[in-house]
Amino acid sequence: MSGGFFRGTSADQDTRFSNKQAKLLKTQKFAPELEHLVDMTKVKMDVMKPWIATRVTELLGFEDEVLINFIYGLLEEKEADGKKIQIQLTGFMEKNTVKFMKELWSLLLSAQQNASGVPQQFLDAKEAEIQQKKAEESRIAQEIQKKREKDGREQELEKQKLMIASPIIWVHIVLYLKTAVGRGCR
Repeated sequence: MSGGFFRGTSADQDTRFSNKQAKLLKTQKFAPELEHLVDMTKVKMDVMKPWIATRVTELLGFEDEVLINFIYGLLEEKEADGKKIQIQLTGFMEKNTVKFMKELWSLLLSAQQNASGVPQQFLDAKEAEIQQKKAEESRIAQEIQKKREKDGREQELEKQKLMIASPIIWVHIVLYLKTAVGRGCR
């Protein structure tokens, strides 16, 4: 050691100690949605969790609870960075990571902007479901009303037939009795 200087390389110069995540952030391509951070305090995660579980299962073709819980854990930060999350998920989801992150981040950004903390897409879907239920209930009510009206008309027709038939039946009964009494009296 001459002159008090150390020989060799520093940690900054040695690639074994480089920040791999920073390197990946520079080299990977990310969806434009991931440019924005999400304030997770504004997002209702109890609404997002079922979507995350379902979507991960769809993309992988099987349910992976460990991965799903890992994603939940990544989203527990106050401010979530989509690019960092995508880098962490790439090893698990491989080719599906970019698609999943784009969809997830669109929903999270929408939820963050919405006062309820729920993505607008979810609210619209629920509204459409409610409208469909109301239409179905209305259709069923109309069917019931038509059936009641039909049954009422049929009952009214029966009453009218009986009212018309009653005098005729009485006439026949009276004539029968007269002939029966007339035969028996002779």
